[in-house]
Amino acid sequence: MKNSLCFNKIAAAVIVGLGLAWIVGAISGVIVHPTMPEKNAYVVDTGAQPQAGNVPAAPAGPAPIAPLLAAASADAGAKSAKVCGSCHSFGKGEAAKMGPNLYGIIGSKHAHMAGFSYSDGMQKLADKPWTFDALNEFLYSPKNAVAGTKMTFAGIKNDADRANVIAWLRTLSDSPVALPK
Repeated sequence: MKNSLCFNKIAAAVIVGLGLAWIVGAISGVIVHPTMPEKNAYVVDTGAQPQAGNVPAAPAGPAPIAPLLAAASADAGAKSAKVCGSCHSFGKGEAAKMGPNLYGIIGSKHAHMAGFSYSDGMQKLADKPWTFDALNEFLYSPKNAVAGTKMTFAGIKNDADRANVIAWLRTLSDSPVALPK
């Protein structure tokens, strides 16, 4: 007899609890009228193209670097490039870190640092120099510029920031390459 009453009490408690939750939910829905925004406050870039509408297409790649370099600041580039210092060294003759040393990178070959283990994609470009345009493409999207690169950095999408970093990298040389015209 005790067991049957215990089960009835548990069942009644569950039913009363669910009923109270339903009643509180209904009352709160009447008191508070939430309005959802028409569009998200923060849009996450998934890389997917918009399905429809009048949304302009994003540019396929970075803006041309020559006009941007004319207004670029090497000092601002040095500040922006601090995040690069976790993987790269910049001083003349310094050892590589996770990435190669970038001293004298502009004008050097893609796989310029002897003894560094470059990806197969970078080794395929080993005979090509790092021009301003090539560096612009790579810094915009490393994975798109060099297939199979080991560099996991997503890229610098802001044109001015990218130009500033390139202007600063240009100064890291015994004889800096002339700016493009």
